[in-house]
Amino acid sequence: MTVDPTPAKANKNGNGSTVATAQPHDSGRHNDASSLKQLLAAATRIALTLLLLYFAASYGYSLLCTAYDIRMHAIRTYGYIIHEFDPWFNFRATQYLHDNGWAKFATWYDYKVWYPLGRPVGTTIYPGMQVTAVILKKLWLPLWFGLRHRLGFHIPTNTVIRASVATEASGQSSLVAALATVMNAFGVQWAEMNLNDVCCLMPAWFGAAATLVTGLLACECSAHFTRDNQAGGSNFGTVLDCLPFLGHYIHKASRWIRWNLAYYSGLDVDADSRGIQLTSSCFQTTSLLCMLATMFFMSIVPAHLMRSVGGGFDNESVAVTAMTLVFYLWTRSLRDYDVRTKQDCGFHISPSTRSAFLWGSITGVAYFNMVAAWGGYVFVVNLVGLHAAILILLGRHSSKLHAAYSAFYLVGTALATRVPVVRTVPLRSLEQLGPMLVFVGMQLVEYCERVRTRDRLSHAKVWLLRIRIFGIAAVLGAAVVGALWPTGYFGPISARVRGLFVKHTKTGNPLVDSVAEHQAASPAAYEQYLLILTKLAPIGFGMVAIGFTNDASSFLLVYGVATYFFSHKMVRLILLTAPIASVFGGIVVGRVVGMCVEGICGWRLDAVDILNFLLGRREKWIHSTLASIAPENGDAPKSKKKKKDFIDKGELKSEAVTGVFDKPSIPNNYFFQLVTRAAWFYLAYYIHQCAEPYKKPFEDKCRETSYGLSHPTILFQANTGNGQTVMVDDYREAYWWLRDNTPEDARIMAWWDYGYQITGIANRTTIADGNTWNHEHIALLGRALTSPLKEGHRIARHLADYLLLWTGGGGDDLAKSPHLARIANSVYRHMCPGDPTCSSFGMIAQGVPSPKMQESLLYRLHSNGIVPGVEVDKNRFKEVYKSKYGKVRIYKILSVSKESKEWVPENLVCDAPGSWFCKGQYPPGLQKVLSEKKDFKQLEDFNSKTEADDEYQRKYFEHLSDPEKAKRRAEVRARKQLESGASSGKAASALTKEQINKLNQKWEDTDITSRLFNIIHMGDYESLEFVLENQPSYAHVRSKDGRGPMWWAHEHGRKRMVSLLKSFGVSEKLRDKDGIIPLDISEDEL
Repeated sequence: MTVDPTPAKANKNGNGSTVATAQPHDSGRHNDASSLKQLLAAATRIALTLLLLYFAASYGYSLLCTAYDIRMHAIRTYGYIIHEFDPWFNFRATQYLHDNGWAKFATWYDYKVWYPLGRPVGTTIYPGMQVTAVILKKLWLPLWFGLRHRLGFHIPTNTVIRASVATEASGQSSLVAALATVMNAFGVQWAEMNLNDVCCLMPAWFGAAATLVTGLLACECSAHFTRDNQAGGSNFGTVLDCLPFLGHYIHKASRWIRWNLAYYSGLDVDADSRGIQLTSSCFQTTSLLCMLATMFFMSIVPAHLMRSVGGGFDNESVAVTAMTLVFYLWTRSLRDYDVRTKQDCGFHISPSTRSAFLWGSITGVAYFNMVAAWGGYVFVVNLVGLHAAILILLGRHSSKLHAAYSAFYLVGTALATRVPVVRTVPLRSLEQLGPMLVFVGMQLVEYCERVRTRDRLSHAKVWLLRIRIFGIAAVLGAAVVGALWPTGYFGPISARVRGLFVKHTKTGNPLVDSVAEHQAASPAAYEQYLLILTKLAPIGFGMVAIGFTNDASSFLLVYGVATYFFSHKMVRLILLTAPIASVFGGIVVGRVVGMCVEGICGWRLDAVDILNFLLGRREKWIHSTLASIAPENGDAPKSKKKKKDFIDKGELKSEAVTGVFDKPSIPNNYFFQLVTRAAWFYLAYYIHQCAEPYKKPFEDKCRETSYGLSHPTILFQANTGNGQTVMVDDYREAYWWLRDNTPEDARIMAWWDYGYQITGIANRTTIADGNTWNHEHIALLGRALTSPLKEGHRIARHLADYLLLWTGGGGDDLAKSPHLARIANSVYRHMCPGDPTCSSFGMIAQGVPSPKMQESLLYRLHSNGIVPGVEVDKNRFKEVYKSKYGKVRIYKILSVSKESKEWVPENLVCDAPGSWFCKGQYPPGLQKVLSEKKDFKQLEDFNSKTEADDEYQRKYFEHLSDPEKAKRRAEVRARKQLESGASSGKAASALTKEQINKLNQKWEDTDITSRLFNIIHMGDYESLEFVLENQPSYAHVRSKDGRGPMWWAHEHGRKRMVSLLKSFGVSEKLRDKDGIIPLDISEDEL
């Protein structure tokens, strides 16, 4: 390309048009210098852009590898093991889908759970994760690993290569058979991975996928897409630009300040506002660096790791990827140059509007994937709807926004209703009516705008039209709601959602309040799971709000505020903050580094420029090059017609070049450019030196946290007293014992927490599990466990053959028992009369159970043989299994009602003859117990036909508002009961010498020994006296080192306590494991 930079003289031809005529003078050297300069500029720009793209690709790939590797720690340490509780149900459901196909899965009524009622799994599960796992197992992984094996690449060692698969596959499905046939035709062998291994690896795979998609979200919201100064939808501004009256002036001032700062700093960040940049690429310097920084944070941040470690086969591990994909596609659908083009006037539709409709439709399909994967889809649809509504309220409504949201809502809702568990919920639930109202309102706004542009209405007439249209819509809407409301059409707000707007302990539902994950998040929780992002994210939020807001990036602001609000209410939802915190942190790092890179280079690097040049699109290349190397020129052409004058068959006209380069300025001075670029280089170096000390500790802390999050719970490492590390596998061994030593139709009673694991591992029938769909049924289970032993047995004999308890201390069943009693009392009010929170059921003083707890079935079975004096009723229960480390105990229930067991399967109730939906019933033997229940009425369940329960709710909230006061009252009542029992001759009897000798032979660390040590250490004589009066056997307990209360009393110089212990028959001449007697110990020696 040859450019003549000499001044041009304008002459008119015969047609009156202006023709540039070059002035003859010494132009040879100027032409050569100009050509060389442009050639060097082009070569430099190509090289730097390719280098940037290579860096982004290589570093991005390494980040994805890091995201996968950090999530594999659990599998490397513990093997391919499913973690926690819910993942075991997910795996069992996946196995059923894999073995039986979708038709049977959709009509699967599972009678191994929620005995005797059962559960229709196919219509009560979000099946997206199960379907994804089966597709990976049957289709994608065999093809992927088969191709890798065929090409000689490494494949996992747990992959099995099969030579003849066509026959085997044809027995499974026609699609699998067709794939196997095609693979065999090309000599590709079938590579199969075990379904358990696929499910264990999926969280790690999708954790890496979420990292990539979150990076794309940051890239989309950081790139600058615009043609001219009139472009409003994609131009960066501030949130203040939309303020009435002042917004216009704020926008003009901010653009002027931004341009001058950039211009005199040697930057090119505002090149595309000069009417030349035509790029539509998001692969720009700043956007790519923001993407990489976001991926760095997202790949290892603990808030994301908490639900995506290997083996954690839970819905959230797949749903985070699905959620971020919806958010990325939504922001992508808002990418465009103009708010409203001329083709959108009246009822015409422009190509850009059709493009927004296409991307909105794709977003709707991605939303369908989200709906199928997780119940948190409600958050996604409301967030997108809220963002669309805010854009309208801020005056940023456009045909682009209307097309994108309409397509998203229509396609997404239509597909969502195809998910069996959802069906018509989006059209009925109050939780999802907000997005519907936004959709309807947007149609009305768009209609008014179309009429305005068609008829060129004045401002007053537009408002009159809007009032008329919205008034009619409001009247019609009120009529529809009034007609549907009495019919119970609208569903209530669930207790879990309601808990997001009130303090977690005040939902009114004791079942919801008992779940630890529903606690409010503390500042320490954010520090733990977000680490340095707790400081970077607010800065990124401010950067986007103040200087980089457009239609797409404004979504980040809405997302950030919403996730902080909800995660603050429920600690579990800190998971939702991981993507947005990573994006904001990535924007801070990416924009700072991007400014340094562009300051050093002197122009903005953009991949689309290289593409245009390599594809021979010289016109776009010249436009882009001029935008990067030319200073602002007030005489530069602005209209499209004048822009075309810049090019004439691939060469620049001399007049145009003169107009661009003729005006000198400080930034064009080579010395100034050298100084500014050196300054930017030094700033980049300085920032790197300051940031490096924070990067390594952040990575180390994330990896350390990942190790802690990788413990499967069902299997963990522990240290013995001699320092040896052992693998505690008590829980699985107990479930294996049930599987191998009980009949296949055995029913296992256990608290609902363990139901999924029992059915998933032991393959035995359970009473309840983590689905918690039936409050009254769980209350019945709670009543059986917290009632006095005889009453609990009368219930259990009609429901179960075995009873399983977690007894390992800490969060075992005894620690949970107050919640069990509270849930039972919400339906069976006689359990804790006048005490809705059952504060009278629990521990009083130090380790002394209240009278209600002492009498309960759970306490008697839990403490059998552990707490001195507590024995199981051998006529009702027989201990058949105790795990190696005492974490699990299993009892056989004696005198089981055979009549009830035989009655249940013979009396199923079907919704229609021959239907698959046949629910079970309670046996007649439980009717007397069931007649005492009062169905629990949730506060917001206004469709409930039961009478109001205001008095119970009032007392419940009263006790929760001051739990310490309620607990003190309960302790006083318990002490009075114990004292009255002592005065009436029911006090604990003195121990015999034989019993004392038996107690002294048993040395182990228990909760009792820990509590007694704390009492003596604190010198709380009254508590010790109270404990021993009610539990005399506690005076003789011994810890693992052979020491007991008498040793500790001597250690701390508690003379009164020594005397008290002597009165209960404790000897001072007993020896510990080192042969030391209590008299040998004094406070001085300690």
